[in-house]
This record gives sequence, structure tokens and C-alpha cells, in this order.
Amino acid sequence: MIMKSFAIQALAISLFIYGCNTRAANVETQNVREIPVFKIQSKDTIVHQHYVADIQAVKNVEIRSRVTGFLESIHTEEGSFVKKGQLIFKLSNQELANNLNKAKAALQSAEAAAKLAELEANRVNMLVERKVIVPSELEIAYARLADAKAKVEEARANLSDAQTKIEYLSIRSPFTGWVDRFPIKPGSLIDEGTLLTTLSDVTEVFAYYNISENEYLQQFRTLSDKINGKTEATLILSDGSTYAHKGVVEAKEAEFSETTGTIAFRAKFPNPDGMLKHGASGKVQLTTRLQNKILIPQKAVMEIQDRSFVFLVDSNNTVRMQTIYPVLRMDDFLIIEGGVEEGDVIVYEGVQLVRDGHSISPKYIQH
Repeated sequence: MIMKSFAIQALAISLFIYGCNTRAANVETQNVREIPVFKIQSKDTIVHQHYVADIQAVKNVEIRSRVTGFLESIHTEEGSFVKKGQLIFKLSNQELANNLNKAKAALQSAEAAAKLAELEANRVNMLVERKVIVPSELEIAYARLADAKAKVEEARANLSDAQTKIEYLSIRSPFTGWVDRFPIKPGSLIDEGTLLTTLSDVTEVFAYYNISENEYLQQFRTLSDKINGKTEATLILSDGSTYAHKGVVEAKEAEFSETTGTIAFRAKFPNPDGMLKHGASGKVQLTTRLQNKILIPQKAVMEIQDRSFVFLVDSNNTVRMQTIYPVLRMDDFLIIEGGVEEGDVIVYEGVQLVRDGHSISPKYIQH
């Protein structure tokens, strides 16, 4: 009886232990998460980079009055196309007209005085040669002649200045382009320096965009053609449409901005139909063709301070934190050179749900 009782107790203990182990296994199985993973492959790809751009005309100037006067007439319409040298505004100023007449009269008087001084110098010279008067008289005559000639030059300069101011009354287009609005109406008194309109040459436009210092350094190391060469650029307009004409990145500033920590680049775009206007906005898109590169999506990367990590998945489906070395960030991807290699399996998303040493149920995805 005792042996039978012992056998029954041993069987009960074994069943209890088996039940506990089964429940533990079930709990462990339930705790294993299904996590999306993918296998790293080197690939050729095309990556687009977008930068907010400020569009400016190749030429854009303010047209201001250089003299005071009344706005007599306007010879074109607001927003119209004008050619170089075309008359746009006509001012009137009677005082300037009077000054011109005075300058003309002053020049005539100075020329007459110089003529008399020259005749007098010739007469004195003849008398000196005949020894009628002393030579010092001739020196005085020549000094008077030089003074008279100087006054002629002064009178000519005053006349030229008066004529220039008269010319300023006719305001002409300095180059071919499009005029803006006219804030001043005919009959208004115009002071010197008053803004009359602006003129833009938009046959070509510049698109200015900024790159941060870190991105500049990354691109300089891996994509030097984007920094130092003439790179083709695409313009994305404010409504999301793609501008029909391609541009070229042709220049960059010489230094970084102290306030923003960025450096400005300039792309030039043709504008044959005048669609783009000065002051418009958009995005410059740069297209990069990468060959045999390891690209990892940003969502697969965990960043701690200045280091980047991914979770490697081994053959036992256990995850291990691995340091990686990005060399370039492009939109939602990182280009990696070190830390992982082709064929490695890493967690695709949900890095915040796993820990170093955890087991997962991998769900492979195509990437």
C-alpha cells in the first residue's frame, strides 16, 4: 500500500511539473512578438532630395526718380512688357529747364571772356616782342587767359549737369523686362528717390535654397558632383506640379550663415514663357543615382546621442543591437558604410518594441 501511495504521489508531481512547463512555454510563445524584418541588399537606386527654394528674377530693380518734379505722363501699362530704353515715365520741372538755360548762357559768357583774354594775351605778346612793355605783363595776360579757360570748363560742367537732370525727367527702362504696379499717378509731385515701379527680367530665374552644414559635409564626402559640379535640377512648383524646364545648380555662397548654420546654393532655370515670377516659391529637387549602396530606412534606425543603431536578427531569431555608420541622409533613408553588410537581417519597424537579447517572430517584408 505504501509503495502504491508513493507511486501515485510521484505521478501527481510529474503531472504538476509538466503542466507548469506547458503553461510557461505557452506564456513564452505568447510573449514573442511578430516583428517586420528585412534582409539587407546592396542595390542601385535613385534618390530625390528636396529643398525649399526662393525664386528670384535674374534681374530685378526698383525704378526711382533721380530728380524732383511732377509726374506728367505714364507711357506704358502696369504689368506690361517693355524693352530696353523704352520711355516709361515723363516728369516736368520748370526750375530744371530754367537752370539749363542759365547754364547755356553762362557757357556763352565764359567762352566770350576767354576769347577776349586770348586776344589780349596775343596783343601783349606782340608789345613785349617790340620791347614796348616789360615781359611780366605777358605773364599776367597768360594767367588771365588760363583763368578764363578754366571758367569755360566750369560752365561746360554746369551745362552738362543741367542737361543730365533734364534727361532724368524722362525715365526709361534700363533693360528689357516686365514692369510692376505704378503706386504714383500722373499729376503727383515726385521727390528725388521716390519709388515709381519695379522692373524684372524673368527670361531666366534663380532658385535659391539652403543646405545645413552637416548635410553639406555628408554630400561633399559622398556626392561631390552635387557640391562642386553643375548638377541638373528639377523645380517643383507651389501647387505640387513639376516645372517643364530643367535647371542647373551653378553656384554656392562662400561661407555658412552665422544665424542659420546653412549655406545657400543657386540653381538657374529657363523661363521662356514667363510663367515664373520674381518672389515665387517652390522646391528644388536634386536626383541622385546611387550604385551598389546599402540603404536602410530611417524607421529601422534608433539614435542615441550621436550614434546610430539597428537590431540585427540572428539565426535563432534573437535580436542584437548593432552600431551602424551612416554617411549620408537622404529623405527617409540612410546610406550605410559600416556596421552591417549585405545578407544581414534587421528589424524593419517597431524598434521601440524590442530589446537587446529578445526573441522575436520575424515577418519578412520586401524592401
